[in-house]
Amino acid sequence: MESRQRRQKARIKDLLKEEMSNAKSVIFADFRGVSVADDTKLRRQCRDNDVTYRVIKNSLALRAVQELNWDGLDDIFKGPTAMALSMTDPVAPAKVLRSFALEKPVFEIKGGVLDGQAMTLDRINFLATLPSRGTLLTQTAVAMKAPITSLATVLNATLVGFVRVLDGVRTKKEKGEI
Repeated sequence: MESRQRRQKARIKDLLKEEMSNAKSVIFADFRGVSVADDTKLRRQCRDNDVTYRVIKNSLALRAVQELNWDGLDDIFKGPTAMALSMTDPVAPAKVLRSFALEKPVFEIKGGVLDGQAMTLDRINFLATLPSRGTLLTQTAVAMKAPITSLATVLNATLVGFVRVLDGVRTKKEKGEI
């Protein structure tokens, strides 16, 4: 018969696996040396950016990662590990953790996963410099709107010019010049 502790660990592993598989991106970090006040500040920043942040047990996280067939992450699960993930914005965890790591050098990003692929620190740093999903959507909408606006302006100018010519002809006819 399975012990209660083993069942509880299996539930935690399954929860981690489900969260990681549904996340847009997952970032792992070493939080050694971070004060309680700084940890509280980081957790607040995560909440404000719709990022889930938690300290994880390495053995359970490693099992979850292996069941997800995410390769290249075995070295990440050594020492204290925290996990940040977002279900909506793939950029948010990288942005929040990178800005915190720049502020508190003792906090170290270990690695991460985007679309089931392991990310290097360089890739995480690049991801952190990207605009948020909302900003990208706004920029795309503006870029798509610009040609349509230009076309409408040109067509409107042509119609306005045509109306002015007709008005000039009408004015000349009224004066008897034509």
